[in-house]
Amino acid sequence: MSDCSNSSNVENDRVRNKVRERYGKVAETGHSDLGGYSTSNSCCGTPDVDATSKALGYSLEELAAVPGGANLGLGCGNPQAIASIKNGETVLDLGSGAGFDAFLAAKQVGDVGQVIGVDMTPSMISKARNNANESSFTNVDFRLGEIENLPVANDAVDVIISNCVINLSPNKQRVFTEAFRVLKPKGRLAISDVVATAELPDEMKSDVDLLTGCMSGASLITDLESMIQKAGFQDIKIQPKNESKEFIKEWASEHNVTDYVVSATIEATKA
Repeated sequence: MSDCSNSSNVENDRVRNKVRERYGKVAETGHSDLGGYSTSNSCCGTPDVDATSKALGYSLEELAAVPGGANLGLGCGNPQAIASIKNGETVLDLGSGAGFDAFLAAKQVGDVGQVIGVDMTPSMISKARNNANESSFTNVDFRLGEIENLPVANDAVDVIISNCVINLSPNKQRVFTEAFRVLKPKGRLAISDVVATAELPDEMKSDVDLLTGCMSGASLITDLESMIQKAGFQDIKIQPKNESKEFIKEWASEHNVTDYVVSATIEATKA
């Protein structure tokens, strides 16, 4: 049992290190066109970040409201559209990157609210903190940490948002368990992520570029529902967005990725 557990931990660390390496390069270069399976519309590779963000559902007003350099063209949807963030709330952004969604949330919670961004990549945290400082955002706190082990107190946040990040985790059950822990009673999930509509072939699952490119780590919708329910959530709603196939098909054009994955919104509440 111990050897099996250690082996699993080693593999999980290998996955995290690959993801951290890729997104560290994104933070350092200021854009996400890194080769591999990155193309003009990839969640992990795009030279035209504003065009990509508009395709994901962000408005021109939202794009203009964030500090320069916060939008790296990452994501597969717009969690802001389903979060219903209110003035005075505390929002947690899982995998906050350079702070794009966190800064948008900060505008909504106002001076009496707070936004916490958690990311496991040191260079992303530094970039987000610099962005906050240069644009005088005082209600945003960026913290280095893993989404499987959140540096956040119990019952501390009203809303959890995330954009195309949980699919990258090698232990999604732990992510949802941690999310449940830090949410206040009646707190809610508002997540955009990539989900699997069919079992991926083994050769795709083992492809590192497809993993760090937000594709091969996607879980089946039924498996996600089970994990979220097991964590303690209720009112679970996962809605695939078939229109997302238009940009997902460009993420790895040599693979028929839209036969297997699609973007979806994920919502749930804590009793």
